[in-house]
Amino acid sequence: MNAKQLELLSSSKILVTGAAGFIGSNLCEALLEIGSTVVGFDNFATGHRKNIADLQGNFSFTFLEGDIRNLDDCLNACDNVDFVLHQAALGSVPRSINDPITSNDVNVCGFLNMLVASRDKGVKRFIYAASSSTYGDSKALPKVEEKIGKPLSPYAITKYVNELYADNFKKTYDLDTVGLRYFNVFGRKQDPNGAYAAVIPKFVMQFMKYESPMINGDGSFSRDFTYIDNVVQMNLRAIVSDNSEALNNVYNTAFGERTTLNELTTLLKEYLSEYDADIANVDVKFGPERKGDVPHSLASVDKAKNLLGYAPEFDIKSGLKEAVKWYWENLK
Repeated sequence: MNAKQLELLSSSKILVTGAAGFIGSNLCEALLEIGSTVVGFDNFATGHRKNIADLQGNFSFTFLEGDIRNLDDCLNACDNVDFVLHQAALGSVPRSINDPITSNDVNVCGFLNMLVASRDKGVKRFIYAASSSTYGDSKALPKVEEKIGKPLSPYAITKYVNELYADNFKKTYDLDTVGLRYFNVFGRKQDPNGAYAAVIPKFVMQFMKYESPMINGDGSFSRDFTYIDNVVQMNLRAIVSDNSEALNNVYNTAFGERTTLNELTTLLKEYLSEYDADIANVDVKFGPERKGDVPHSLASVDKAKNLLGYAPEFDIKSGLKEAVKWYWENLK
């Protein structure tokens, strides 16, 4: 980023919802390092206090405990804020299938509350976590932003509704928005525990305990795994962009390569074996496919490169090495 863009970031007050979560806490850290004034907002439904513990002593960081389903909490969080990075949501396709009502309450009603609060408090730009699940049953590869299919899960529906609301708030209230369709984000601070843990941290922890991870299906399903630092970069570029054509758009946030689950487990075993050679001998198991799973996911990131200047620095291998190192040092 150039000096002008860094100055904008360092002179701005930025709200991060879901600040105690995996992506949110990484965004808070990055913004504070640049010199931004940061407000964190979370209800700890899925986030963890430990993720923001190191930030609490920073005079540029304020934390508000609250729920995006409460409009007053949202209005309070948006007070005197320049930009919003909205990360708060209930993720996970299986979770939404098991409990579609709560997923809708958080991801749709909570999202609408944040839009209303941003509008009412004069926020300059609302940047939000969209999802690759929006592509649904579209079989076209790579995924291009303007061509989507029908959603395959309640979660995917909620994230598509977010995009519709954001577009409507620009047209109706002139609130500038940018949606970032995240593709299988992974990296430091991603929770390996719980019923809805993401595949990479879950598999890492199982390998470290010499437990056999289970792949849903035959391992041929593929994903565009995206390291956290690429996601942080996209959020920052969405804040600083002065290209009017770049605003009120949605963007794939990915690296632009796909990796099968079989390839992923092979890489994880290789990198973890550098710390513990016995992990190379841990077998992988295979189970039934999950409902709502998209077989293959691969993003075109041309739009983000052309309009936002996005330049992803971490591919799957370099990102996995960083993630494995962090998990080994922090969770072993």
